[in-house]
Amino acid sequence: MAQVVPISNDRKMLGLFGTIWRPLWQKRGEPVELKWLSARTYTAKWYPQGIDVGTWQGRRVVAVSWFRKDKSGRHLASRVSMIDLKRSRLVDIALTFEDDDGRIHPAQIHAGGIAWFGDRLFVAATGQGIWEFDMRAVRRLGRADARRAIGANGRGYGASALAVVRTRVHPVPLRCSFVGRVFDADGTSLPRVLIGEYRNDEKGRIGEFTIPTGDEGFTKLDTSRPGIRHMQGAVHWGEHRYVSQSRDLKAGALWSGTGETLERNEVVLPVGCEDLALDPEDRMLWSLGEHPWRRVVRGIPFTQLDI
Repeated sequence: MAQVVPISNDRKMLGLFGTIWRPLWQKRGEPVELKWLSARTYTAKWYPQGIDVGTWQGRRVVAVSWFRKDKSGRHLASRVSMIDLKRSRLVDIALTFEDDDGRIHPAQIHAGGIAWFGDRLFVAATGQGIWEFDMRAVRRLGRADARRAIGANGRGYGASALAVVRTRVHPVPLRCSFVGRVFDADGTSLPRVLIGEYRNDEKGRIGEFTIPTGDEGFTKLDTSRPGIRHMQGAVHWGEHRYVSQSRDLKAGALWSGTGETLERNEVVLPVGCEDLALDPEDRMLWSLGEHPWRRVVRGIPFTQLDI
């Protein structure tokens, strides 16, 4: 069984960053931009995918999900980076699951999008439904479990790692490439999500679902086909829906509208854009780019949108 220590009981890990924080570069202004100050800006092992905003360990953070793959493209692990914008620092939390013997294993999922509700983190596991994690239960793993949790195969990584263990897998009748939150017109987060499909053609679907309660799973409210290829993320504010579209090595496109038909917006998203997240407190639309050497996390003010 894996030896785990809850971080709330470990003095070295108290607070958001403890002894393992990492810096990142932040450009304030309109838009806000964040860049990674490490090999993660160019590595072909880890790819950033999902994004959302929430509170963890008493601090407000932007969360970015990553997946790890080998040279053949096989998924090895996934993680979430918690970014404290006020301190321009971040910490990584490995996404994991336990087997029947309590042994920790890496979550070998694409982590294409995330939706964060209080302590509940929902992660789009492309082709495997939506995985749920309880952010109150973040743990510190010892050396062997830490290396396995990040797909390091025993090679020289640090002596420990933070990790969170999957609590449930939610089957959803879509491919689950990404997941995003729904807000009403005054910025209140509703207990609903948009779950969508990345496809190379225009047949990708976006479904609106209520989030699980009790023993219930995701309940579908409606499904639409926006007719947009390469959809990467979707969020909803009031009557407006926003969808990101990647365009290879060109700047990403933002689509928006109040009905089933969406139109191309003038807002420019990062090259290789991925997920979307709405931040009503700072009034930002967040997105990010996945391509090596072009990786950026971008916050676009609501004043540039229809919000």
